[in-house]
Amino acid sequence: MRTFRILTAAAFAATIITGCGSTANIISTPIENIDTIPLKVSELTEAEKHNWGHLDLIKDTIPGMSVDKAYAEIIKGQKGKSVIVAVIDSGIDIDHEDLDDVIWTNTDEIPNNGKDDDKNGYVDDVHGWNFLGDGYDEQLEFVRILANNMTDHPDYERAKAEYEKDYQKYTGLKTNYEQFLQQLSIADEAVSKHLNKSDYTKADVEGIKTEDESLEKAASMIKYVYSLGMDSVSDFKKELKNGIEHFTDRLNANLNKDLKGRVTGDNPDDMSTKYYGNGNVKPVKKSESHGTHVAGIIAAERNNGKGANGVANNVQIMSIRAVPNGDEYDKDIALAIRYAVDNGAKIINGSFGKYYSTHSDWVREAIAYAGKKDVLFVNAAGNESQDLDKKACYPNDQVNNGPEVSDTFITVGALEPKYGTEMIAGFSNYGKINVDVFAPGAKVYSTTPENEYDTKGGTSMAAPAVAGVAALIRSYFPKLKASEVKQILMDSGLAVKTKVIVGGDAENIQPFANLTKSGKMVNAYNALIMASKL
Repeated sequence: MRTFRILTAAAFAATIITGCGSTANIISTPIENIDTIPLKVSELTEAEKHNWGHLDLIKDTIPGMSVDKAYAEIIKGQKGKSVIVAVIDSGIDIDHEDLDDVIWTNTDEIPNNGKDDDKNGYVDDVHGWNFLGDGYDEQLEFVRILANNMTDHPDYERAKAEYEKDYQKYTGLKTNYEQFLQQLSIADEAVSKHLNKSDYTKADVEGIKTEDESLEKAASMIKYVYSLGMDSVSDFKKELKNGIEHFTDRLNANLNKDLKGRVTGDNPDDMSTKYYGNGNVKPVKKSESHGTHVAGIIAAERNNGKGANGVANNVQIMSIRAVPNGDEYDKDIALAIRYAVDNGAKIINGSFGKYYSTHSDWVREAIAYAGKKDVLFVNAAGNESQDLDKKACYPNDQVNNGPEVSDTFITVGALEPKYGTEMIAGFSNYGKINVDVFAPGAKVYSTTPENEYDTKGGTSMAAPAVAGVAALIRSYFPKLKASEVKQILMDSGLAVKTKVIVGGDAENIQPFANLTKSGKMVNAYNALIMASKL
């Protein structure tokens, strides 16, 4: 693949998109200016918080992908080709007000007639497929290894040690959160009673002057909550409750050796049975919001006056439910990839991952299949602050940093909405060999089930941001191959030469270029310019 370089002042005379006119005023971001961008010291406005991933580094001093700039100066309302993007995830609320017009429909299938009209093996797969059936809770992969007594598995001893460590860890965290929530609730009640209002502010608490020792203790606890950067005590109590729910899930489901979660009737260790599950691609409960959030980042309807804007227009979202509350099964993921490819997807978003795998070869074979069929797979790097060159994370397209099975598999790390040394999200995995690019992934606002919206963070949010840019490229430049789209995403990004904090560890400061193969953060504006040259 040819390697490209962004010029410092490249004005192109050719037409970028048919009908858009001359591009004489379209100039890519000068790379020599990136490390001299003034740091943004003011708090993000509400509008910036909801849209920061679409903003421009030069104009807004926020490390977004210049999406809005690309629409204003390059796309300019032009109609591109529709692109099917498969979201392999936890299910999508396909009736959401900001997604209902961008959901893929299999026009060869007659809804709800109980027949396989298009003869693809999946009955009533109108908007995608659900490989989990009505299932929800599942074990983590290393717990399955122990539960199934797979003593011959190469990671059995590691799994055993991790289980013991994690069970103690989450038991302790659950207890600590419960105790803190109880103490905070008492303190909140005392302060509210003293101030005679429940919606008090930080200033109100700072103004409390008392000789009452218990009230002073309560006020100190509330001040501590504010010192953590929280806007209100109620928000922090909500986070504590979410944490308790997460730890309870971890203990009762994910780390439960006796859990019998799979309900589809197939054998997850036998690839000969492929047609299981059902056509209901929606989440089974409201809290199963991950897939809906991911879909909104890619393609929430733009400029409709509702919640959020997706990166891409002209997208059809194919929902494939294959990621449970726990670790996904390799068989489900391998078949989900093949389903997406065989039913017309040009891009697959995979915002999931794990550190143990029993059939990773099945998934790699499916990734290779997608590559041969000209489908781009956008993969989330993971959220454990790990160097993926040293620790394998699944899915991946290579074994032990060896040859890649596909040149259309791209792995994405996460950025914070804060340019400078703290721009790498502390949770984000990284790797000079195994992480290709970085993109906005922390504090991302998007769709959640039942016409709601929320802010979430993770490389799970960074991957769909890149999938959205890839969809723009494939929409307006449909002749480009998936491998070329990947290279454009890597080569057209903004190169950052500055040093950054790695893994949230202030003692670990490295050049940004050490953390990713490209040394760049994805930029939609530059990507479209580069695509036009091909």
